[in-house]
Amino acid sequence: MNFESLVGRINQVQDVLQSQTAHAINLALTARNWLVGYYIVEF
Repeated sequence: MNFESLVGRINQVQDVLQSQTAHAINLALTARNWLVGYYIVEF
Protein backbone atom coordinates (compact mmCIF):
# COMPACT_ATOMS: atom_id res chain seq x y z
CA MET A 1 0.00 0.00 0.00
CA ASN A 2 1.38 3.38 -0.95
CA PHE A 3 0.56 6.81 0.45
CA GLU A 4 -2.00 7.60 -2.27
CA SER A 5 -3.85 4.38 -1.52
CA LEU A 6 -3.83 5.13 2.21
CA VAL A 7 -5.28 8.60 1.67
CA GLY A 8 -7.92 7.15 -0.65
CA ARG A 9 -9.03 4.57 1.92
CA ILE A 10 -9.17 7.15 4.69
CA ASN A 11 -11.33 9.39 2.49
CA GLN A 12 -13.60 6.47 1.65
CA VAL A 13 -14.09 5.61 5.33
CA GLN A 14 -14.79 9.26 6.11
CA ASP A 15 -17.39 9.54 3.36
CA VAL A 16 -19.22 6.34 4.34
CA LEU A 17 -19.30 7.14 8.03
CA GLN A 18 -20.38 10.73 7.43
CA SER A 19 -23.24 9.50 5.25
CA GLN A 20 -24.34 6.98 7.89
CA THR A 21 -24.19 9.65 10.58
CA ALA A 22 -26.34 12.04 8.54
CA HIS A 23 -28.89 9.27 7.97
CA ALA A 24 -29.06 8.43 11.68
CA ILE A 25 -29.51 12.09 12.59
CA ASN A 26 -32.29 12.48 10.00
CA LEU A 27 -34.08 9.47 11.48
CA ALA A 28 -33.78 10.86 15.00
CA LEU A 29 -35.02 14.32 13.97
CA THR A 30 -37.95 12.82 12.09
CA ALA A 31 -38.93 10.76 15.15
CA ARG A 32 -38.59 13.84 17.37
CA ASN A 33 -40.75 15.96 15.09
CA TRP A 34 -43.39 13.24 14.84
CA LEU A 35 -43.53 12.89 18.63
CA VAL A 36 -43.77 16.64 19.20
CA GLY A 37 -46.64 16.78 16.70
CA TYR A 38 -48.34 13.86 18.41
CA TYR A 39 -48.07 15.49 21.84
CA ILE A 40 -49.45 18.77 20.48
CA VAL A 41 -52.44 17.00 18.89
CA GLU A 42 -53.15 15.05 22.09
CA PHE A 43 -52.92 18.23 24.18
